[in-house]
Amino acid sequence: MTEVHMTNENIALTEAVYYILLALYSPLHGYGIMQKVADLSSGRVHLAAGTLYGALSTLLEKGWIVALPGERNSRKKEYEITPLGKRMAMNELSRLRELLENGEKIIEGRKYENDNS
Repeated sequence: MTEVHMTNENIALTEAVYYILLALYSPLHGYGIMQKVADLSSGRVHLAAGTLYGALSTLLEKGWIVALPGERNSRKKEYEITPLGKRMAMNELSRLRELLENGEKIIEGRKYENDNS
């Protein structure tokens, strides 16, 4: 049996975390992140406030995003992706490409085989 070693850099991200990281390539506050994720996913992914703020807290702890210094009286806190967060998003993109390529090889290959039977 093959043993798989997962480091911090080759873990699978949840869809919500992946979209949050993508959204934060430009600084945004919480509501802006929710809107951007909905836009990126063509309305398929909607983040509830609890899910979003829980994920932001985790991403801050991991150093994948940072909270930007805000205006003194503003309650809106903006966040931005860090270089580590960008690396994690790129790793996820590579992982998703591999999944897609392998699926296409198998599914499209079988489809082709079945068409010629």
